Order: sequence, then C-alpha cells, then structure tokens
Amino acid sequence: MTTQELVDQIHQKKSFLCIGLDVDMDKIPEHLLQEEDPIFAFNKQIIDATHHLAVAYKPNTAFYEAYGLKGWRALEKTIQYLNKKYPEIFTIADAKRGDIGNTSSMYAKAFFEDLSFDAVTVAPYMGKDSVEPFLAFENKHTILLALTSNKGAFDFQTKISEGEQMYKQVLKTSTTWHNSQNLMYVVGATKATYLAQVRAIVPDSFLLVPGVGAQGGSLRDVCTFGMNANIGLLVNSSRGIIYASSGLDFADTAANAAQNLQKQMQVILDAM
Repeated sequence: MTTQELVDQIHQKKSFLCIGLDVDMDKIPEHLLQEEDPIFAFNKQIIDATHHLAVAYKPNTAFYEAYGLKGWRALEKTIQYLNKKYPEIFTIADAKRGDIGNTSSMYAKAFFEDLSFDAVTVAPYMGKDSVEPFLAFENKHTILLALTSNKGAFDFQTKISEGEQMYKQVLKTSTTWHNSQNLMYVVGATKATYLAQVRAIVPDSFLLVPGVGAQGGSLRDVCTFGMNANIGLLVNSSRGIIYASSGLDFADTAANAAQNLQKQMQVILDAM
C-alpha cells in the first residue's frame, strides 16, 4: 500500500485508528474456546465489527508465536482474511525485528512476501545494515522504534550522548538511509510532549502511536503535537477495544469502543 492510499483512507473514514490484535487465550470470550481456531475466530469477529472504523490493524506477533504452530497459523489466516476481504486496510506486523543484513532480509521476506503485510516494526539498535533490507521493498513500510511508551524507554532513548538524546540521533541518522522514504516511526502517546521535537526532525513521516487508552495517553495531546498536513498519525488501541467485553457481545462492544475513538478523531479532522 502506498502512503497516499493510506492518507485517502483516513480522509474517507474520518479515522486514523489502528486496532492492535494482541490475542491472549486467557482473555478472549470463553465460548470461542470451542472453535477449531479460537484466535482466528476472535480476530475475524473483531475485524468484521470494526473495519469501517479503523484504517489499520496491528497483530503483535508475540501473541501468536506464544502458541506455536497453531498461533502462527492463526496469524497467517488473519492476514489472509484482511487482505482478501478488506484490502484497503493497512496491515502492520508488530514483530520488532532487526538483525544483521542477511537475517533482516529473511525477516523482511517473511512479513512482506510470505504473509503480505504492508508494514513491520523494526528495532534500530543494530543500525543501517539491519534496517535497509526492509526498506528495499517497494510500497512496503518499515516502522522504526524511536520513542516508545514503556517506562524503560528512559533507560536509553532519552539519554544524552554526544550532546543529543539518543532517540533524536536515531531519527536523524535513519533519514540518511537508502529508501528512507519508506520509514515510519513508533512514538508512544505517553511521550506526547516529545512529539513536537520528533516532528522537527521527521515532519512528513507517519508516526505509529501506541498508548492511547489503557496506557493513559491523550488523543488530543498526540494530535496537537504530532499531526501534520497529511495527518501523519496512526493511533493504536488494543486492550481498550478488543477486550471491552468478554461476553457474547464482545464484537459489538469492541465496535462501540472503536467508534468512541473514531468520533473523537473525526472532530479533530473536521477542525483542521
């Protein structure tokens, strides 16, 4: 998917909502455990109930890898279902990969060619040669971890090195890499006041923003500091939507939670 296609979808749906499909078998409704593939059954109903409200879905691969082959198969079925029934939806493999060149090339093939995701999250710590193999794929997007929403982000990401915080060095250096136009960045909603500094370095890039909702991030603050002329934001919510109910009505309740966020987004977009 091209960036322009993503922007067009945002304007069409009046939404920049990304829904995280972080499926925990201990949290999904009990009646689904009787299904042949409970994880896929859960995802399918969530997707069908919310696809008109979201522009992106983001399965966190750890929640599938934890269940071995059956989990990976559920991930495969989920992305196949999305690509076939809702091809306009932007898909993100939240895999946080990043290794030496040959290994990164194989990771990129796994997510971009075999599974056909539009984007994958990548850790920048090993530098240029660990990221550029992902950037080589046309109309695919590499979402670099820049400033994350967890408490441990302060251990390294905001520390001063050679007179500048590390996350700023990551942002600046990444813009020099080959095909850097295919980069997006993760910036946590709990770091909303940093967004203006992020935007000063990468004014045109899309930002994937987790942490709104269950982690306490403010949608209004994220938009105030992070939005650009092309919107430039994908705001992710996972637990606050997919686990809004554990009953038979879980999909409808998830849709209501998604719609609450979408309506807030629409107000912001209409005011631009």
